[in-house]
Amino acid sequence: MILNAAVLGLVTLSRLVELPIARANTQRLLAEGGHEVAPGHYPLIVALHAAWLTSLWLLALNRPVNLPLLALFGLVECGRIWVLHSLGRRWTTRMVVVPGETLVARGPYRFVRHPNYTVVVAEIALLPLVFGLWQVALVFSLLNAAILAVRIRAENDALRSLRG
Repeated sequence: MILNAAVLGLVTLSRLVELPIARANTQRLLAEGGHEVAPGHYPLIVALHAAWLTSLWLLALNRPVNLPLLALFGLVECGRIWVLHSLGRRWTTRMVVVPGETLVARGPYRFVRHPNYTVVVAEIALLPLVFGLWQVALVFSLLNAAILAVRIRAENDALRSLRG
């Protein structure tokens, strides 16, 4: 139970630390002339992630931990850090386009068009599996896929003008 709480605590803490960073980056990008794209689905993303994390806190504390899957989750989190570092001051949880900017082409963006979404897909599926909660992994993965289908389409449309 201590390991379970520590893992969930670290994931929760990382998200809580990221929120003010994302908010500050969003405000700065908007102040630099950026505009938010397709904000209508954003509350669904917030609700999905909050429900996912809450379900894990409710269901995972007394479950056995699969250590190989936990190690794999740790690697995914390294990918998350790589994405955040690569985007730097451009990283935000919202879609903000600043006219005249070029697309980030360093880090994982050299290999994958949407590495942040790749990481999120892996996180949502993998962390419940660490605790043997395949039903949680399945339900939230399907919901996330539906939301990401909308989000990625909107983001691709918005970024088309920045692609060279």
